[in-house]
Amino acid sequence: MAETEPKDAEKKSSKKLIIIIAAVVLLLGGGAGGYFFFISKPADSEQTGKNGENKAAAEEMQDEADPAQEEQYYELSDPLLVNFPAGASAKIIKVSVTVLVKGEANVAVLKKHEPMIRNNLLMAISSIGADKAKTLEGKQELQATMLTEIGKVMELMTKKNPVKAVYFTEFVMQ
Repeated sequence: MAETEPKDAEKKSSKKLIIIIAAVVLLLGGGAGGYFFFISKPADSEQTGKNGENKAAAEEMQDEADPAQEEQYYELSDPLLVNFPAGASAKIIKVSVTVLVKGEANVAVLKKHEPMIRNNLLMAISSIGADKAKTLEGKQELQATMLTEIGKVMELMTKKNPVKAVYFTEFVMQ
């Protein structure tokens, strides 16, 4: 009987040794896998950042977190007045416009370039005509055209378009 006990002890010690070795291998493998997972993440974002895909998304998230980049309303200083020709259904149109932009700095840019913006908006109102401006579709088209025109000015001056929307705060035709 004395001989059978050492064989059982050897079997138990060899099983323990195998379990310990397996646990160490798993821990090392998991550690190495975690290391490569976390190390490879920044390299991937840097590569896509060079392409500009994730870089724009990161800038957008940074802009949202920055309180100076909150959306701001800017009302043009004076209403826009346009005279229509004698044969038109209205003689004059008066439109007050408020612009929604992203960031206080862009409000300053709008103020600075308001003469150019007013010029483009007056031309847009003239081109739509009095008859079309009376309809809802015409007003929506004018609003979209104004958004595009203001966006063009901002793109020209700042190389980005922070304009989100254009709202009519007064719309009078006589």
